[in-house]
Amino acid sequence: MNRRSAFLTTLAVIAAVPLTGCGGEGTDAPAKGSDKAAEVEEPTPPATSAAPASDGRPEIKLPDDLSYTFDWPKTGDKEKDAVLSDSEQSIKAVDLAIVNQNALDEAYLYYYEGEAAATTQQFVQNYVDHKASLTGSYRFYVPEVNVDQDGTASLSYCEDQGRAYAKYLKTGKVEKTEVTAKSYVVYHTLLKKDEAKGVWVVQKIASQAGSARCQS
Repeated sequence: MNRRSAFLTTLAVIAAVPLTGCGGEGTDAPAKGSDKAAEVEEPTPPATSAAPASDGRPEIKLPDDLSYTFDWPKTGDKEKDAVLSDSEQSIKAVDLAIVNQNALDEAYLYYYEGEAAATTQQFVQNYVDHKASLTGSYRFYVPEVNVDQDGTASLSYCEDQGRAYAKYLKTGKVEKTEVTAKSYVVYHTLLKKDEAKGVWVVQKIASQAGSARCQS
């Protein structure tokens, strides 16, 4: 399934769209680009850690076989740019939890609250249950961000998952699939400014695979 789509299927009340995976439909496997779960037994030790940075934010260090491109340039607006920066970290934080095989990893809990935190926990737990991690490269692009005076914000963006895959920890097997329309996913997030931390925290998130907007 798409890297985050398994997590997002639990948000049907928000998304109101059917989410299917790249490489297979109707599967329970959480892995990006995979149409089935491998039978595995023991995970390898975590490759990364999340230590607090000097400003209190978790330090997110991911393995060398994971890479990210964020094609969302600065807007010139202080708060909008903060939303983009914090959202970049929140995306990586979820992947760190998968790499660490920890559904309650501190890094993503720093950036997700409420409904978004609960569904993220379920999403990561799917990877833990299948002893699966991530490998490959991800690209994020065409962001649209709006900040309201009440301390909330919305962010929509696209993700290209065509070169990102599931990696099973027992065997080291990487599930590669061809790029299809479902490799392109649009996300819609709602955020709230945590004034105490000075961070934009994700409250809700929804997605749609095969987005025409993301393929143009």
